[in-house]
Amino acid sequence: MSIQSMTGFGKSELENGLFSVFVEVKSVNNRYRDIRFKIPSVFNYLEIELRGKIGKVFKRGSFDVFIGHKRSESNADIPLDEKKIKLFIEKMKGIGTEIGIKMEINPCDFLRSEFYQEKVEEEKQMLEDLLNKSFDQALMSLRESREQEGTKLKKFILEHLNKFQEFFEIVISKESLYRKEVEERITNKIKEYREIIQVDNSRMLQEVIYYLEKLDINEEIERIKIHLEKVQKLLKSDDEVGRQIDFLVQELNRETNTIGSKSASSEISQAVVQMKTQLEKIREQGLNLE
Repeated sequence: MSIQSMTGFGKSELENGLFSVFVEVKSVNNRYRDIRFKIPSVFNYLEIELRGKIGKVFKRGSFDVFIGHKRSESNADIPLDEKKIKLFIEKMKGIGTEIGIKMEINPCDFLRSEFYQEKVEEEKQMLEDLLNKSFDQALMSLRESREQEGTKLKKFILEHLNKFQEFFEIVISKESLYRKEVEERITNKIKEYREIIQVDNSRMLQEVIYYLEKLDINEEIERIKIHLEKVQKLLKSDDEVGRQIDFLVQELNRETNTIGSKSASSEISQAVVQMKTQLEKIREQGLNLE
């Protein structure tokens, strides 16, 4: 299975000569899985089963499910319960006479489900089978839609990842040069103060080493390389990647910020700004991945 976006849309409509059932499912991003149904009362007993079907296919997302059904034109004869309608009309007339108000009845009022004849078991099973097939097809359509969107998001993420890598290479190329600049600057300062005060050589060496270690960015560079490798592997896998990418982007951002705070090199600082910009774009796209 390909990487999926949490944004997608799927629909299906099927008929069997007597009934037609249509299903629409829309999904957007969500930290968890949230499902909302708009479903005819005749299908209420199937809602838990349909929720389970969504859970087997999708791990995360906010889902809106709309289900409808109607009788086919060849089965347009509405099975109205005449006894219920007559009792209703008589009761309404009686109330109208009692309170002195003329009751006007609209025939369309009897198209509500409560005036239909009780559904026979055969029709009920036919509707259920039709709904299950239509629902499965709608979920397949939704998955295809989410996979297509996921492919686009993956492409965008890789583009920003490559740009991040370009600026990261600048940091790597300047790292050794920057250390030499710092060493030269410290050495010149020491020479300058030697002419004024007596300097303890061993203590001076300790302070220089300590200072250089604080400014060294080699560890951060190595950790960024490891995180970048993990992101690349993740984008090639079929796992649930959204949360993992978010975590790795946080780690990359932490190491990048540390490099920026340690370095006084304008070139490294400029590269760090661009790296952070690319990470933010990756994070925005990654939030939409399942």
